[in-house]
Amino acid sequence: MNLDGKRVLITGGHGFLGGYVRDAMARCGADYISPPRREYDLTKSHDTRLLIKNIKPEIVIHLAADVGGIQYNKANPASVIYNNLAMGLNVIEECRRADVAKLVFVSTVCAYPKHCPTPFVESAMFDGYPEETNAPYGIAKRALGVMLDAYHRQHGMASAHLVLANLYGPGDNFDPASSHVIPGMICKMAAARASGARTATLWGSGRPSREFLYVADAASAVLRAAESIGDPSPINIGTGCETTISLLADIIAGETDFDGEINWDTSMPDGQPKRRLDVTQAKARMQWESSTPLVDGIANTVQWFLANRETL
Repeated sequence: MNLDGKRVLITGGHGFLGGYVRDAMARCGADYISPPRREYDLTKSHDTRLLIKNIKPEIVIHLAADVGGIQYNKANPASVIYNNLAMGLNVIEECRRADVAKLVFVSTVCAYPKHCPTPFVESAMFDGYPEETNAPYGIAKRALGVMLDAYHRQHGMASAHLVLANLYGPGDNFDPASSHVIPGMICKMAAARASGARTATLWGSGRPSREFLYVADAASAVLRAAESIGDPSPINIGTGCETTISLLADIIAGETDFDGEINWDTSMPDGQPKRRLDVTQAKARMQWESSTPLVDGIANTVQWFLANRETL
């Protein structure tokens, strides 16, 4: 599907990933619309129906989510599962009612089982329970993926289901109460460097591994899915590379010029032990691969943070 001139609704278009997706849509000539959250509450079916009715989109890209890091997810499990389920239920149903040509649904690596063998393959999604602190978010996304499959089989609804690795990049959320691991580490090490502190305390043991996807690469995958995918079989979107948290800390220390000692606070949770996605399906079905090495992406992110931290 050529997106040039297509009317595209982006939910969550003013969020972290949303801004990059808007830019990607503009470059390909799409007529995209992304109303601010205050105009429509997607947890309410009436508001969601009104949004679809007013915009009349040909394609919907559902990015809106209630999500944060481990600290946020632990503090708000009920809100996380309710809000994500409610938004997804309403968006999928209203797309069906309005006969929207395609829905692109963005899910998360948190939907995979806690002890899933690496690399995670899409068929293993239901082979166990997610890591406990992320379970409300992951289970919500799992359920919505099942809903997409059911709507495809019963109603012939065209959709794409993307399972994203951990995102990072310029413009990320640097709020200590809700940030993910990369912006959280950048904040702590930059603050230690600025104050002359000789130690920086980070959560956990440093032993778990993660896969980190540069946000601009993720946006390019969303665009490719909108162009080329019409069935809701999940597709992993990532780099296929695994990085330990301790190695990540070393990379960020180098980029922030922090040469002190890292203190690992093992009283705090590690989260899921290991994460790495099998990205075979993304290459085969979408002809898509990530293009930004982790070191380059972190360098860009640190530079952006240092240039903008006074206004964050």
